[in-house]
Amino acid sequence: MSTYKIIDHEYDVVVLGAGGSGLRAAVGLSEAGLKTACISKVFPTRSHTSAAQGGISAALGNMGEDDWRWHMYDTVKGSDWLGDQDAIEYLCKEAPRAVVELERYGVPFSRTDDGKIYQRPFGGMTKNYGNGTAQRTCAAADRTGHAILHTLYGQALKQNTEFFIEYFALDLIMKNGECKGVIAWNLTDGTIHRFRSHITIIATGGYGKVYYSATSAHTCTGDGNAMVLRAGLPLQDMEFVQFHPTGIYGVGCLITEGVRGEGGFLVNGKGERFMERYAPNAKDLASRDVVSRSMEMEINEGRGAGKNKDHINLHLDHLDKKVIDERLPGITEAAKTFANVDVSKDPIPVVPTVHYNMGGIPTNYKAEVLTLNGSEKIVPGLMAIGEAACVSVHGANRLGSNSLIDLVVFGRAAAKRAAEIIKPGMPHEDVSNSETEKCLSRFDKIRNSNGSTKTSELRLKMQKTMQTKCAVFRTEKTLKEGLEQIRKPYEGMQDVSVKDKSLLFNTDLVETLEFDNLISQALTTMDSAYNRKESRGAHAREDYTKRDDKNFMKHTLAWQKGKNVEIKYRDVHSRTLTNDVQYFPPKERVY
Repeated sequence: MSTYKIIDHEYDVVVLGAGGSGLRAAVGLSEAGLKTACISKVFPTRSHTSAAQGGISAALGNMGEDDWRWHMYDTVKGSDWLGDQDAIEYLCKEAPRAVVELERYGVPFSRTDDGKIYQRPFGGMTKNYGNGTAQRTCAAADRTGHAILHTLYGQALKQNTEFFIEYFALDLIMKNGECKGVIAWNLTDGTIHRFRSHITIIATGGYGKVYYSATSAHTCTGDGNAMVLRAGLPLQDMEFVQFHPTGIYGVGCLITEGVRGEGGFLVNGKGERFMERYAPNAKDLASRDVVSRSMEMEINEGRGAGKNKDHINLHLDHLDKKVIDERLPGITEAAKTFANVDVSKDPIPVVPTVHYNMGGIPTNYKAEVLTLNGSEKIVPGLMAIGEAACVSVHGANRLGSNSLIDLVVFGRAAAKRAAEIIKPGMPHEDVSNSETEKCLSRFDKIRNSNGSTKTSELRLKMQKTMQTKCAVFRTEKTLKEGLEQIRKPYEGMQDVSVKDKSLLFNTDLVETLEFDNLISQALTTMDSAYNRKESRGAHAREDYTKRDDKNFMKHTLAWQKGKNVEIKYRDVHSRTLTNDVQYFPPKERVY
């Protein structure tokens, strides 16, 4: 591949991704004196963290009594008992410190009258172990992710993190099972860059665009996850895909759970507040998997709203206009732009929409990547954080506002662990050119593809298959059909057409590389769902309606082997770090 100009770099740590988790890791690494590079395919403040609206959870107790143990209980229960309790304990204990740290960095949180950080109620967040609603979600109006992202980018620049912006990461550099760095393509000048590092941190976000209708940006293609699969490592719990209850009907644009936290509610076509039937205690603030399934049932049973009875109405027209203007300005704007609705007068039409991937790269609570070699084994030199990772604090279902706290807590944890492992300026090992050649051979093959099928056609087939065969409700029949159908776009890569052969901002090539990343995750998601014969969290099987703790209270690990997927399982960590708290699943879920 001598036709490609390769530029070499050496860093203590390389961070892939400049969203909330990547930037928080970069800030911590640079503060520790480690030479840090942050690679991003978009400008950092365009990362998808900016789309997070409702808030970030932490038991600060600013709006009433709260305790990190209550937060932990809610998170374990919300995960439908699939979350690792050691990681969840770490998350909930560290959360208050992490939010105060963000405040000191300069995040402009909304305030109470006495100047404290404002906290709103959110789905699944309770006090006294389920006895009452907790106001735990710290908010910057309804643009919390945007505020955090801009603040962390400023802090990273202050700490002299080196950014490589509009670089597309291609593959990891592996040597004897250890990660030694990453290879990336500079979109602006066409050069190939080889980054050698002692630790590579994957913070590339989720893979929501594997579905047709999603709140995700077009860039959410799970590039890091696919690189892990190509390195011969597994992904974990890929069957657990969260459908957010309130995506704008026909568009998919997110309407934050904060709307319901501020008093908004859902009604069906008959004007009924139907959540009282499904979750009599939590009602509209039940966890997202419960609300999404309830909405789907109302629609499927003919009680949807609108001419075609195919959506649900979200009301906030009864709320005080001051509350809407101060706490939900972004929602007001989005509803007007995408649904032509004045929220002070009319309801917003909404449907469950793919929003978050609970599955991803398996890690421990220190952010170190895990694989199975008889038992859990750490992959040296490789870490993962944020939505790309599966720590697993979210288990089978993430609670709203737990994603932003996941980003900053484990971004900080990754930086802390990296500083323990490496010293600034440590020498790098020599790495053979074989990994570089392997990566560039794949890159060159895709770039010079002269088939007859457009990437957009393959992507649409994949997205439609995932949307119809691996949706909110799943059955043996639909998943088996999905297994057969999802392999067709995968095999279609052999006949893909890339018209533009240039190396300068070649969006045709970028989208083909992203599709190649997405289809690998589609395969592992479909296979993982087919093999989990129970209902748990976001994975709802109509043919296996009960949760099966005896056989399936364990994590799915999936390795891609061409068009086939190898499935294994590992135990959930039910023990905690301190053993002073531990939660066990009841036989039935109660809301």
